[in-house]
Amino acid sequence: MRNDYYQLLNVDRNVPQSEIRKSYRRLARKFHPDVNPGDQSAEDRFKEIQEAYKVLSDPDKRKIYDRYGTYREGQQAPGGGFQGFGIKGFDHNNVGGGGLRGSIRDLFPDLFGAANRGAHSTQPSRGQDREYPVEIPFLDAIRGTQIRINATRQEVCSQCKGLGGTSRLKARTCSVCSGTGKIQETRGTMRFAVPCRQCQGSGQVAAGDCSRCGGSGLTQKVEGLRVKIPAGVVQGSRVRVAGKGDAGKFGGPPGDLFLVVNVRPHPFFSRQGNNILCIVPVTISEAALGAEVEVPTVDGKARLKIPPGTQSGQKFRLRGRGAPTAKGGKRGDQLVEVKLVLPKVRDERSKMILREFAELNPQNLREEMNCDG
Repeated sequence: MRNDYYQLLNVDRNVPQSEIRKSYRRLARKFHPDVNPGDQSAEDRFKEIQEAYKVLSDPDKRKIYDRYGTYREGQQAPGGGFQGFGIKGFDHNNVGGGGLRGSIRDLFPDLFGAANRGAHSTQPSRGQDREYPVEIPFLDAIRGTQIRINATRQEVCSQCKGLGGTSRLKARTCSVCSGTGKIQETRGTMRFAVPCRQCQGSGQVAAGDCSRCGGSGLTQKVEGLRVKIPAGVVQGSRVRVAGKGDAGKFGGPPGDLFLVVNVRPHPFFSRQGNNILCIVPVTISEAALGAEVEVPTVDGKARLKIPPGTQSGQKFRLRGRGAPTAKGGKRGDQLVEVKLVLPKVRDERSKMILREFAELNPQNLREEMNCDG
């Protein structure tokens, strides 16, 4: 039995069209595949929500559904006439030209600024966001730093002032995406289909006769920037640089630049959440008798008291010596794991002392390892 469209959109049967659209947008944001990568149940729910909205958002299709409890394309409405293309000419089964896998930016352009405008539009449009991968040392990620980058972006053509030319604009197939409206981007180990920056996802561009920009209204520029990396960033963090993405078209605002941070491993520090982990070697005498040892931290050296009888693998906590949150919150701790290192016995005197120690402290560590029990 098919699901009830009103139940899928979580609305009553007598709600106005505006409430149906509002509920659809909320649910679509929640279950969109871009928000739930790898979640098949969310993807299936998203398909059902799209199907329900395609019918209920069209008043004529809704009348048919309310009367017969179902709807199929081409079905005649109670008052005559046939229905065709979907929500007032907008096909939600092909969002952004990429089917279900169209980006969530295509589905909600007013939220994400990736408007899917037609090739002939001369309305102001926001520029595309850019991503720039950077690699920083482990300690810089903990403490924060400033880096210098050379970022490539599109700026308004100085010759035609972003208009593409002086004659009437004509449509041509976008050379970047070959008319598909989509390009592939790699983020870490994942690949995503995102709207083409050149044509704003339409597959076509409005071309004029400008010799400098080829009619696009935009030209490429490499800009040197100094960017502050906040303390506490982790692997894969995205640092936003406002207004340093591609220029907007026809007077629209520029997009943003996002630095995607890769953190280089450290020789002896590692990180779990906001805690820093470190393994520190100690001698037999330090572990057996107790000692105060010097250990490294991300802030410099610190003293750590090792109690008598410490075992290899035992962990100690240095409070407040970990990493801060990226928003400047409370710092984590440093966890110091003790690793017992055996001495190299170089002479007979040392051997004799070890034998004497064993005689004075008899111990059978394998007594309970009885295979007969």
